Amino acid sequence: MNTRKLLTLLLVVMTSLQMSAQIRGNNIMVTVQPDHQDWTYKTGEKATFTVNVLKSGTLLDNVSIDYVAGPEMYQDVKKSVVLKDGTLKLTGTMKQPGFYRVDVTAHVDGKDYKGACGAAFSPEQLQPSTVMPQDFSDFWQNAISEARKTALEPTKRLLPERCTKDVNVYEVSFQNMNWGNRTYGILCVPVKEGRYPALLRVPGAGVRPYGGDIYTASQGAITLEIGIHGIPVTMEQNIYDDLNNGALRGYWEFGMDNRDKSYYKHVVLGCIRALDYIEQYTPWNGKECGVTGSSQGGFLSLATAGLDKRITFYAPVHAALCDHTNSLRGIACGWPHYFYGSQETGVRSQKVETSRYYDGVNFARLITDQQKGWFSFGYNDDVVPPTTAWATYNIVKGPKEISPYQATWHFWFQEQWDEWENWLLREMHLR
Repeated sequence: MNTRKLLTLLLVVMTSLQMSAQIRGNNIMVTVQPDHQDWTYKTGEKATFTVNVLKSGTLLDNVSIDYVAGPEMYQDVKKSVVLKDGTLKLTGTMKQPGFYRVDVTAHVDGKDYKGACGAAFSPEQLQPSTVMPQDFSDFWQNAISEARKTALEPTKRLLPERCTKDVNVYEVSFQNMNWGNRTYGILCVPVKEGRYPALLRVPGAGVRPYGGDIYTASQGAITLEIGIHGIPVTMEQNIYDDLNNGALRGYWEFGMDNRDKSYYKHVVLGCIRALDYIEQYTPWNGKECGVTGSSQGGFLSLATAGLDKRITFYAPVHAALCDHTNSLRGIACGWPHYFYGSQETGVRSQKVETSRYYDGVNFARLITDQQKGWFSFGYNDDVVPPTTAWATYNIVKGPKEISPYQATWHFWFQEQWDEWENWLLREMHLR
């Protein structure tokens, strides 16, 4: 090999190495650490928080910070200080069960860096505020019965580029609550002939395409990952972006003054029709059947389990749309925070009444002893407050497990994801 060719090869290798390098994290970090390892206290107890602003892992001198502290979503302490040695101690307490949250913003070289800590005070005593309408079950069972008058009329299209030697992958669709209103999803089925447990995956908020759960299917399960907007789930990303910024912008607010016109009515019914599809058109074994999702998908997991006893296990992760009316009494409420900041405290508006039919708490109240649940969420979550996550967990009467990952916000840690996946596989007797 001549010198020129050797130099060219070295240049290609060096360029490749440079391109593979990733930007990860920040050199400036803000940490807020409680003095209890499990972040949990009894009501009336004092929590001490240590704030550190770090650069390259060491305390940063003379750094300006702003901090707010108090009951989550209703913090009443706001201060700005300069930390000479990069550290500060704060204290807080709560007389009633709930979460005391400290948010810190450090200002360094014209940029803001944030840290937080949500400390739990007797969370096992939290109870939701939402009232279950007397006709809640009748409303939903009648809606399901009406939807089933429309035949599924399914479609199924193989996606060869996504198939593996162990799993066939399809885009499927079926009719939902009336003719022409379809639910689309990605179905993954083991190639090997047989009868299998099934897992329904329900989505978080937003408008996006879906890839399907090929991994779980490769372990020996049928998986169906559905969308909620009545559109195919394999289109180009720009189409979803246009819908998200246009016709479907803020869809969670659509029809919230009428229980029959709420956008979430067809969404919840689509989950039930998805189970109908699994039962009628896949090699389900008729035994293990689960549902799982995060955020909005956590709510849909609760709704599906509460309404349909074919579900034997369910796993809501930082479940949204729970305890909407909590903010009417000045306590943290679930996303999308319908009544947060409302001046109508105590007023039973039509929107309040409608929200009760679309509250994860009321679906959770329908879960039975034959259904097993796994709940996980973060104490730093500022989208789905842990106040609502704990209260929802507490209301469930059936067998259940809770696995909080305190330091997470509205995202997952890898260990949390692994625990979740392993739990699902165990419930399907695949571990």
